[in-house]
Amino acid sequence: MKIYRFLKGLLLGLIKFLFNIKATGLENEPKEAPYIICSNHISFADVILIGAVIKHPVRFLAKAELFKIPVLGLFFKAMGAFPIKRGAADVGAIKTTLKLLSEKEVVAVFPQGTRCPGVDPATTEIKTGAAMMAYRSQCPVLPIYIDTKGNRLKLFKRNTVRVGKLISFEEMAFEGGNKNEYDRVIKLIFDRIIDLSNEAKTEREAQK
Repeated sequence: MKIYRFLKGLLLGLIKFLFNIKATGLENEPKEAPYIICSNHISFADVILIGAVIKHPVRFLAKAELFKIPVLGLFFKAMGAFPIKRGAADVGAIKTTLKLLSEKEVVAVFPQGTRCPGVDPATTEIKTGAAMMAYRSQCPVLPIYIDTKGNRLKLFKRNTVRVGKLISFEEMAFEGGNKNEYDRVIKLIFDRIIDLSNEAKTEREAQK
């Protein structure tokens, strides 16, 4: 991850300027890895916003098609991303994720599975992959809400990365790791993301 750290150090100031990034709840980031980040998904730049505020290097799951784009693919690889095939059970991506977590790295997953710009995340469908990864790795989950006006990311407009409280593996209360448990746990995780969304709405109302 030397390239990741180099690029982050080189580009951090520019990134914060372009995306007008504000962060809250940074005290909730664990001091030690491994852990899984789960966030709502608005744009390709979500990975940049999260990487800009989280101290640990973050490995991202990104759709496989992005790695076929010459310049963008190289950038994603340099930033520690690895491909996943959407619409199918990508065993290779799952194994890579679990391997990274076993090596005490941080992996970010978007439970919505795809970008949902302009849509209230509370109304979107979610995938159970992050819950399954939490069960198999026995890792905690850090919920994050990317707070933008109208759930659309725009340059130079305020974009707030809200980091929630860590959900411990014990709190997820797994027993056997079956589909019903994955459904329950991913709902728990995404509800925490929605809680951060509701907090943002309450703050904006109070400022009016």
